[in-house]
Amino acid sequence: MQSKATSINEYISLLPKDRQEAIKNLQKVIKKNIPKGFVECISYGMIGYVVPHSIYPAGYHCTPQLPLPFMNIASQKNFVAIYHMGIYGDKNLLDWFLTEYAKQSSKKIDMGKSCIRFKKMEDIPFQLIGELAAKITVQN
Repeated sequence: MQSKATSINEYISLLPKDRQEAIKNLQKVIKKNIPKGFVECISYGMIGYVVPHSIYPAGYHCTPQLPLPFMNIASQKNFVAIYHMGIYGDKNLLDWFLTEYAKQSSKKIDMGKSCIRFKKMEDIPFQLIGELAAKITVQN
């Protein structure tokens, strides 16, 4: 479910109130922890943190005119999603995340290849998401 919003403020303003709070908190923790160099923007109809063309001119391999996506947050129909390309591409990072998630949450993780889904906003482990955001530099 991609948003037609053209700015992050517009994206957030179009969400239900409970989702606005969750997305704002995710945005805050990611911006606080993500290494310098990533750029926050609307990417694929979501709030994205991308590797800009100034660092990686080739862009995203499927659509080179777009910057390389790294991390996204989105309000989907039935959940809030966090997409992180590092846990998709780095087994050690995935293993770390799963171990830390189990330590910090009694809930079973709902996860796809790069997507972590939260149906209840109170189940989002904001601190852990901040730690995850910090794990990969823009150069990596």
